[in-house]
Amino acid sequence: MRRPRKRSVGLLLAGLLALVTALATLAPATAAAVAVDPVTTVTRGAATTPAQQDKVESYWTTSRMRQATPAQHRIPDGAAANVARGEQQVVADAPAQSQAAAAAAAVSTTTGKVFFTLGGVDYVCSGSSTSSTNRDVVSTAGHCVNEGPGAFATNWAFVPAYNNGSRPYGTWTARTLVTTSAWANQGDINYDGGFAVMNVLGGSHLTDVVGGQGIGFNLARGLTYTAYGYPAAPPFNGETLKSCSGTAQDDTFGGTQSQSIPCNMTGGSSGGPWFTGGVQNSVNSFGYTGVPNRMFGPYYGSAIQGAYNSAQNS
Repeated sequence: MRRPRKRSVGLLLAGLLALVTALATLAPATAAAVAVDPVTTVTRGAATTPAQQDKVESYWTTSRMRQATPAQHRIPDGAAANVARGEQQVVADAPAQSQAAAAAAAVSTTTGKVFFTLGGVDYVCSGSSTSSTNRDVVSTAGHCVNEGPGAFATNWAFVPAYNNGSRPYGTWTARTLVTTSAWANQGDINYDGGFAVMNVLGGSHLTDVVGGQGIGFNLARGLTYTAYGYPAAPPFNGETLKSCSGTAQDDTFGGTQSQSIPCNMTGGSSGGPWFTGGVQNSVNSFGYTGVPNRMFGPYYGSAIQGAYNSAQNS
C-alpha cells in the first residue's frame, strides 16, 4: 500500500482544482512503517465552552468567509493506495422520511459551507447536515477537519444553505471533530472522510432546524450519484451551491479504492455530499492532475462508518 509523506497544510489541502500542478507526493510504505488500524477513529475537541463558541462565530465575518482559501486535494499522476473493500451493507435513514424524499427535498437546506483554520490559514470546504443519534453531525472530507497526517482544524464552523453571503440558519460551531485514524495518522486518501459534531444554536440541535440526510455504508460500487458543493476556485466563486452527477467508476488511474464521477467542481467543494438512492454515500475528496473533470470520493466502508458512529455518539 502506498501512502503520502507528511506535507505542509497547503499540500495537504490541495485537490479538486483542474488546472493546478501536483502539490503532493506519495511514497511506498516501508517495513519500518508503523501499522495503523484503518477502522479506528481519531477525535478532537473543538469549541466546547460558550466563550469559545462565541469566539468562533465572531471570527467568521462575511469578509473572512469570502477571503478563505478553497480547500483542495490533488494527487499527482501515478499515485496509488490500495485497501480492502467493504463489508456488510448499512444504511441510516433520516427520521420519519423515506430515503429518497429526505435527500431530494432538503439538499439546498442541509448542504452548506464549512470554514476552518489550519496552520494560520483560513480555508473553506463544503459539508452536509446528516441524520444522527445526537442530531448534531455534519459530514465532510477528512482533509476539512485534519491535515492528514497532522493537526486538527480550529475555528470550525458550518453555514447551512449559504447563498451569496446569506446565512439563513446562522453559523454553527463544532464541539468535536472526527476522522479515521488512517487519515489523521497516515494521510491515506482512501479514508478521507470526516465529521463534525456541532454545538446547539439558540437551544436547538442542527438537524431539528435544517433536517438531516440519511447516510449509507458498504453499498455496491458503480452506483449513480449526484454530488453537491460550493466550488470557490475559478471559474466558480463559492457563493452558490453547485452539483454534478453520473455513474461512479473505479479508480483505474491511480489505484485507490475511491470512485469517480464526471464533475467540473473545483476547490471549496471538498466535503460536499454524494447522494445515491436517497442517502449520502461519499463526499468530494480529490482529483488527479492528469484526469480533468473527474471528481473522486472515498468508498464509505467500515472505517468511515466507524468515524460516523463516533461522531453521532459524541
